[in-house]
Amino acid sequence: MKFRIKNTKGHNINTLTRAISYHYLREDEEKKEHILIRSLEIGGYPRFHLFLKIDSKNQEFIFNLHLDQKKPIYKGALAHSADYEGEALEREAERIKETLEK
Repeated sequence: MKFRIKNTKGHNINTLTRAISYHYLREDEEKKEHILIRSLEIGGYPRFHLFLKIDSKNQEFIFNLHLDQKKPIYKGALAHSADYEGEALEREAERIKETLEK
């Protein structure tokens, strides 16, 4: 699920990560995006997985959100069971929007 939010509060990556209760994993320098997660259970899965780009020119955050249902089965494999649309993602996107617009 992709969506955009104006950065009206002047957040940087650190304050945004804390505000929306996500954990910062790393930056993909090639794609120029930050990778964040928010686990829903103690074992780490299911979890919301967020790819975030910052559009400084338009002062926007560009979110690409999905829900990882379980971790990859095979060592080194990137493929996993994930949802890219649905009610849980819609609720999470709305939660993020409301949090950043407060």
